[in-house]
Formats: sequence, C-alpha cells, structure tokens
Amino acid sequence: MKKVIAILVVVLGFAFNANAQDKMMKAPVKTVSLEQTAGEFTQKQITLSEGTYIFKVANNNAAEEVGLVLIEDGKDGNNPENHIKNAYVSQMVKHGKTESSKKVTLKKGTYKYFCPFNKTPQYTLLVE
Repeated sequence: MKKVIAILVVVLGFAFNANAQDKMMKAPVKTVSLEQTAGEFTQKQITLSEGTYIFKVANNNAAEEVGLVLIEDGKDGNNPENHIKNAYVSQMVKHGKTESSKKVTLKKGTYKYFCPFNKTPQYTLLVE
C-alpha cells in the first residue's frame, strides 16, 4: 500500500510540474517598439509589467546603424558584461529598417536602455 501511495505522489508531482511548465511556456510574448532618431529614442520612458518581451528597434535616420543596450539600473552600461544580451537586436539596424531582439524576460525593477552607436542618453524602463 505504501508503494502505491508513493507512486501516486510521484505521478501527481510530475503532473503538477508539467502543468506549471506548460503555463509558463504559454505566457504571451509582448512586443516593445522603439524608434531612434538622431541622438535619441522617441520613447523617453517605458513602464511595463513583468513578463517576456521582444524589442523592435526602428532606425529613423538616426545614424548609419543603431542598436539597443538594456541594463539593470545602477550598473555600468559601458561594461558589456552588464548588458542583457537577449535585448540586443539580431543585427545592426540600418536607415529605414527595423530589427528585433530575442525574447527577454523582465522581472520587477528599474532598467536603463540606450544606444551607444547613436549616442543616446540612458532612458528608464520600469517594470512593475
């Protein structure tokens, strides 16, 4: 009888774990569209909820090529080790083009985003 109960507990544990993972996998991926013009992003501050995002960056005659760097607030943006690498666009964004990042899961907190190629300021991204 103890073996039957133990097996039942293990099977239920796997079922609950699989269900939780399935729900996480089905969480919607949201898109954040950003536009760069000469020396700046047109979006000066962004507030998001916790979740998974893809960043789309448009180059509106900002520079020959632009990109995106996302860091946690308080970290040195000049140090690539602090960059959230999945937020990088898949390739540099040329004039008139738009490129996307990989999926980025953001937890509550404050982040900074900027473009070192277009020499933008660091803007605030707040996750609530």
